[in-house]
Amino acid sequence: MGFLYLFLLLASIGCMVLLDHRFRLFFFADARRAAWVTGIGLAFFLLWDLGGIGLDIFYRGETPIMLGIVLAPHLPVEEVFFLGFLCYLTMVLYGLVSLVLNRAGEQRSHRQEAKR
Repeated sequence: MGFLYLFLLLASIGCMVLLDHRFRLFFFADARRAAWVTGIGLAFFLLWDLGGIGLDIFYRGETPIMLGIVLAPHLPVEEVFFLGFLCYLTMVLYGLVSLVLNRAGEQRSHRQEAKR
């Protein structure tokens, strides 16, 4: 059962990929830009975590659903996948909100043109 958390993270990332593919929200809209944004976001959050660990703010909690592999003291391997998911989720949500707002704006402008 030590792989459960990582499995659930990977399944969640897979679901985000399906949404991204269906609506072309992030990676499927511009893969190069998305890779840069995700890489920079992941690096930022990893540095943030390492800073918090160094200042004794963040600690690794013991749980049977994690693999137990650490990349650094108090930095489990699952944290990298979680931070990647966090970055991807944020950008997919941003893309989704942009899509909805753009479509709403287009519908509004079509209605205004029809009234003329």
